[in-house]
Amino acid sequence: MKKLTYLATSISIALLLGACGNESATSITNEESSSTSPLTSQTIKSESEIANQLFEDIFMENVMRSPMYQSYLGIKDDQDKWDDISEARALEDLAIQKKHLEQVNALDASILDEQTALSLAMIKQQLKNGIEDFKWRHYSYPVNQMFGLHSSVASLLINQHRIQDLKDAQDYISRLQGIPKLFEQLTANLHINAENGILAPKFVYPYVISDSRNIITGAPFSGEEPSTLLADFTGKVTSLDLDESQKNSLIEQASQALINFVKPAYENLVTVLEDLEKKADTRDGAWKFPDGEAFYNNALARTTTTDLSADDIHQIGLDNVARIHNEMREIMKKVNFEGDLSEFFEFMRDNKQFVYASNDEGRQRYLSEATKLIDDMKLRLDDLFITQPKADMIVKAVEPFREKSAGKAFYQQPSMDGTRPGTYYANLYDMASMPSYQMEALAYHEGLPGHHMQIAIAQELEGIPKFRKFGRYTAYIEGWGLYSEYVPKEIGLYEDPYSDFGRLAMELWRACRLVVDTGIHAKKWTREQGIDYYVTNTPNAKADAVKMVERHIVMPSQATAYLIGKIKIVELREKAKSKMGAGFDIREFHDVVLANGPVPLNVLEQLVDQYIASK
Repeated sequence: MKKLTYLATSISIALLLGACGNESATSITNEESSSTSPLTSQTIKSESEIANQLFEDIFMENVMRSPMYQSYLGIKDDQDKWDDISEARALEDLAIQKKHLEQVNALDASILDEQTALSLAMIKQQLKNGIEDFKWRHYSYPVNQMFGLHSSVASLLINQHRIQDLKDAQDYISRLQGIPKLFEQLTANLHINAENGILAPKFVYPYVISDSRNIITGAPFSGEEPSTLLADFTGKVTSLDLDESQKNSLIEQASQALINFVKPAYENLVTVLEDLEKKADTRDGAWKFPDGEAFYNNALARTTTTDLSADDIHQIGLDNVARIHNEMREIMKKVNFEGDLSEFFEFMRDNKQFVYASNDEGRQRYLSEATKLIDDMKLRLDDLFITQPKADMIVKAVEPFREKSAGKAFYQQPSMDGTRPGTYYANLYDMASMPSYQMEALAYHEGLPGHHMQIAIAQELEGIPKFRKFGRYTAYIEGWGLYSEYVPKEIGLYEDPYSDFGRLAMELWRACRLVVDTGIHAKKWTREQGIDYYVTNTPNAKADAVKMVERHIVMPSQATAYLIGKIKIVELREKAKSKMGAGFDIREFHDVVLANGPVPLNVLEQLVDQYIASK
């Protein structure tokens, strides 16, 4: 990998994932020197090395406080444990963040190299944001249909907890035994939230109760078919190089842990959720929270890394919905469709030629064709990119235990050491929600040149601290994903007009998100109003609209990141083209965007401006 020449479950994870706003403190230029004597290159190098070591120490201190995040990174040190999500731990994390801020404030940006000065500005802002956001720590739904410990403990065990030897298997069993304590902390947090007026709407509870019961269905709980976790553990242990008696002993220990620890933990959680369901109402927006308007405005700032207001974002959405509708009318002409746009939507929504069979054969066909699209894009990367990921990527279906409530598609990063590939998950539970005309754009977004390209490259970069490699600026990451749907169009893909319509349909979906998210959380739209807006303005199935609106409700602001980020990346690219003329190289531009790791949008603009000036 070339050297650079140019950056959850607890408060500490907010730093690990890089939640950051658009405050002016984040700058890529060194502060005015406080020293009257000239700096030597050796001084700058030495001070930069000290600063970068501090950044690494801060990152790893936070990592080592989160056994779950360690597993996502492929670190096994604490893989027999779960995170501590207690209120006492949250207060500890806050104190640690304040300590870290004092440490980085002691550094002098004027004696650092440019890349380290950028890292300093970013980590300062992340820490400040984390400290400021502590007051909002209960403004969430810890258990909902999109995410939560009720599903993520099983997902982590299945997808991240590898069993390569006896110790790994024993650690898995220890984690099964540790679920009751984790869920006790979870239910305590749910009660604290409820006492503060933060209670998920009533529609959430049937989803999470069903998902929870799914985990404790099957052997050894009942029936002959193995439960999700027993099947996973048995499959992994069976492949170990151990004698049969050891394997059988481990499987029996896991079975006992499932019966004696996992089952009562989930049963107790379901009881708590059923009680909360009785207290829940049908109000959907963040406006219902105490200081809900301030919370939502802060969430928008963190998600988009801009200072755009809810009204601004709502209008951007409306404008882009109108633009994309006009582009879709051009495709209607290409395919000789007679009728208006709403009739074309109905045709695209209901025509069975675009839906693969809802059986094993149809699902395998979808996965095979999505894999072919990824493989074809791999052959084209040299024309678009200088830096490319070393880690491989695969396409998988979402597992049955969570497919009913999981999102349409998502990407899971590779392990830090690259031994676990990146994964594009396609949710094939409802095949009607995965029409073939959207397959191409979806594969480009979640796989290549989308999230795998961006996230895997970031993890593999040399010369920047880990907190930047693993940063999670949603507008940057999802903006890149949506931009990655657009780039293949420019190199001659989407040859089928219906696939091109699928690309536009997915961009339209993101434009509608701006309208509906702000509608629900700032303008007091109901769940039904949001669903109606999607159904009226997009070709997607109503089931998609329901799932999307329910996602808006439990994740305020998150869905606004996609189009806001894409608009900024395209704007910066066109700016570079305009300034550089014939000297513009798309490969170099993409390197500026990707080879600095995830950054807020305002920092990305500064990096592009530097690139333009350097040429």
